[in-house]
Amino acid sequence: MEFSDVVRHRRMVRNYTDDPVDQATIDRIVAYGSKAPSAGFTQGQSFVVVTDAATRGAIAELAGEASYVEQGFDPWISKAPVHVVVCVSETAYHRRYQESDKTDDQGKEIEWPVPYWWVDAGASLMMLLLAAVDEGLAAGFLGVHSIPGLRDQLHIPGSVDPIGVVTLGHPALDRRSGSLRRGRRPHDDVVHRERW
Repeated sequence: MEFSDVVRHRRMVRNYTDDPVDQATIDRIVAYGSKAPSAGFTQGQSFVVVTDAATRGAIAELAGEASYVEQGFDPWISKAPVHVVVCVSETAYHRRYQESDKTDDQGKEIEWPVPYWWVDAGASLMMLLLAAVDEGLAAGFLGVHSIPGLRDQLHIPGSVDPIGVVTLGHPALDRRSGSLRRGRRPHDDVVHRERW
C-alpha cells in the first residue's frame, strides 16, 4: 500500500470482527513500533502484546467497557483480538543523558525543555497505527488514564510507564465518534510559513 493511502485510511476503529490476527502480522506491526525515533537513540519505548482473551477481558473491565457499551457503542476493547500496550521509561532517558556524549559542558544532564520520552512514545504509537493499516487491519487507541490498574494487571515494572492500549484487528462496522463532527481544522490554520 502506498504511504499516502495508509495515511488516508488511518482512523481510530472501535469494533472488530472475530477473525484472528496471525502472529507474523502482529510481530511485523510491533517491530515497526520499535523502529520509531527516540531522543539520543535511548530506545526507551517498550510494548506488551496481549492476545489472551481473558487478559483482554480484564483490561476491558478495568477500562469500564460495560459503561461504554451501555451508551450504545460496540465492546471494542474486549473484542479486539490484539492489544499492544505502549510503554516508555523516563528513567532510561535520564540514564542516557547522563552519558558523556549527551551531558552539557559541565558534565551534567540537560535541562529537559520537553519530556521527550512522551514524544517518543507517541512516535511509536503512530508507527503501530500506520503499520496496522499497511497490514490491512484496523487500530484504535485507549489512553492509560482510562484504565486504572493496567500496570498491576500486566505486571509492568515501576520504572516503566504505560501510556495506553492500541487495539488491533480486522475492522467491523462501528459507530463513529461524535468528536468527528468538528471536522479537521483548515490547512491554513494549521500550517504557517516562515513565521506564525
